[in-house]
Amino acid sequence: MAINKNNKNNNRNTNSAAAKAKAKEHTKHIKQQLKEEVATGLIDGVFVYTGPLSVTEFASKVGKSTADILKFFFNQGLMMNQNMMLSEEQMGELALEFGFDFKKEESLTKENIFEQLQVADKPEDLVDRAPIVTIMGHVDHGKTTLLDSMRNADVAASEAGGITQAIGAYQVVHSSGKKITFIDTPGHEAFTEMRSRGANATDIVILIVAADDGVMPQTEEAIDHAKMAEVPIIVFVNKCDKPGADPEKVKVELMNYGLVAEEYGGDIPFILGSAKEKQGLEELQETILFISEIKDYRANPNKFASGVVLEAHLDKSRGPVASILVQSGTLEMRDMVVAGGAFGAIKNMENENHKKVLKAEPSRPVVIFGLNSVPNAGDKFIVMNDEKMARQIAEAQIDKKRAAEQQSKQAFTLDQIKNHIDQGELKNINVIIKADTQGSVEALKGSLAKIDIAGVKLNVIRGSVGAISNSDITLAMASSAIVYGFNVRPDASVRRKAEEDGVDIRLHNIIYKVIEELEDAAKGMLDPIIEEVVLGQAEVRALFRHTDIGVIAGFHVVDGMIPRNARIRILRDGIVAYTGEISSLKHQKEDIKEAKIGSEGGLTIKNFNDIKEGDIIEAYKEEIKKSV
Repeated sequence: MAINKNNKNNNRNTNSAAAKAKAKEHTKHIKQQLKEEVATGLIDGVFVYTGPLSVTEFASKVGKSTADILKFFFNQGLMMNQNMMLSEEQMGELALEFGFDFKKEESLTKENIFEQLQVADKPEDLVDRAPIVTIMGHVDHGKTTLLDSMRNADVAASEAGGITQAIGAYQVVHSSGKKITFIDTPGHEAFTEMRSRGANATDIVILIVAADDGVMPQTEEAIDHAKMAEVPIIVFVNKCDKPGADPEKVKVELMNYGLVAEEYGGDIPFILGSAKEKQGLEELQETILFISEIKDYRANPNKFASGVVLEAHLDKSRGPVASILVQSGTLEMRDMVVAGGAFGAIKNMENENHKKVLKAEPSRPVVIFGLNSVPNAGDKFIVMNDEKMARQIAEAQIDKKRAAEQQSKQAFTLDQIKNHIDQGELKNINVIIKADTQGSVEALKGSLAKIDIAGVKLNVIRGSVGAISNSDITLAMASSAIVYGFNVRPDASVRRKAEEDGVDIRLHNIIYKVIEELEDAAKGMLDPIIEEVVLGQAEVRALFRHTDIGVIAGFHVVDGMIPRNARIRILRDGIVAYTGEISSLKHQKEDIKEAKIGSEGGLTIKNFNDIKEGDIIEAYKEEIKKSV
């Protein structure tokens, strides 16, 4: 026994020495590449681009004044300031304007290290890894219960309302001994947020649909997000044991969304079962492993780890805590990790059962402690065993994020379509349609399909009934889409998110106006448009009926202000119920000119008495906006 123990110790020491040597060589290799980086700027009459610059920084690089740059964009109809970040395309235009050649360099920098760092793997170094699976579906259709049944742990019972409270990832072992990693997401937005930052954290999506409920609103959202991820989809029809279960109805409903079962000539596996009764779980796991075998998911465990942050938070006693997924290499205790703008040496590492682990190989989810700050979900991480370099990379990522936030203000909009088409950059125009009725959705889809723009395809990535939501904005941001609202409106929080993310929302109530707008945008012929500026929103909290006056709405202003002379519309569940004018506006018994945020009062509406508690009164004005 003593000999065996010594042999183990010798092996461990040998492995440790090899790992340290590999760590040193890996870090040296990256540092050398970073030293060889080419800076963005003018070199021998050629403007070399490696990353974004502000207007002021670009002017300094090319020996021009900031005013010259601003004037160039002003003549194009773009109002910019000296601190705005320039994109690659904008710098290319400026180089052409000032008589410079333009060249893009893909050298490794501290800013692009997560995107550009490539360590080639030899085929003989690759080994099979566990498939990474994300479960998505409508709330209460059994996502967490399905995972619970496969883990034989009581997750769902401990969560408020049975809803997953945070992103978790878990590994289960199939009877064959093969492992499967599951990512349990609390919402489809979190899934898309990660993807929008370039973090492709899943191989397969399981769409779970309750057999007694069928396709629900969040099921539709899940389908949209799964399709945008461009990964294989498996449908698990849950609750087949319940009275009223109709799996065939689910199959027929999903055909309307392009998910056709294999027995109907499609390529989507449908598994019928019950998560609660543990029916169909073996078939589900075998289907996952079958797809995994076909797709041949492999990785190299014998190198420094890299992967993605799934969730992170600040723990009062333990500091920054990050749930991460290792996608390549092997993560070990005391490794120096850079995760987005955070860095630090791993002090402790735990699995999903809160048990300490010493290392994590590809497809393994773990929780790590020791970072200096809390990273964002979707941030990529790499191991960089040089604290000084790790700090510099993290700081560069923070600066890059600030620049990206400024650049998002100039995100894809309808006004930019002509420029993108002329430069040959635009092959698809992604559109999200939200309307007041399903008939309107279908009519718009049909009309958009008939639009003929040379070399460009219009792609409706979501078309559904209801108000414009935060989920729509998140999907639009991730897919560079334009959101069209037909007789529906976004609320104040959705408008703010759209502005922050640079998402273009277009609102109409006549179908042919939508078609004209898109065609004119493609031709660069957009006329000056009448833009509606939302002044404020108030919620109807109470109703009072007066014999002479009619219905008086008691309101509370939740955003902006409500002027007495403004135009207003009544929003009911995000759908426009009426458009008109205020007849009277009072605070207590006094007439007032406007009601500001946080204030209460009563108002009446001209020629409209069908107002209800919970309605939103939206005040707006119209301004002429020149298209650019």
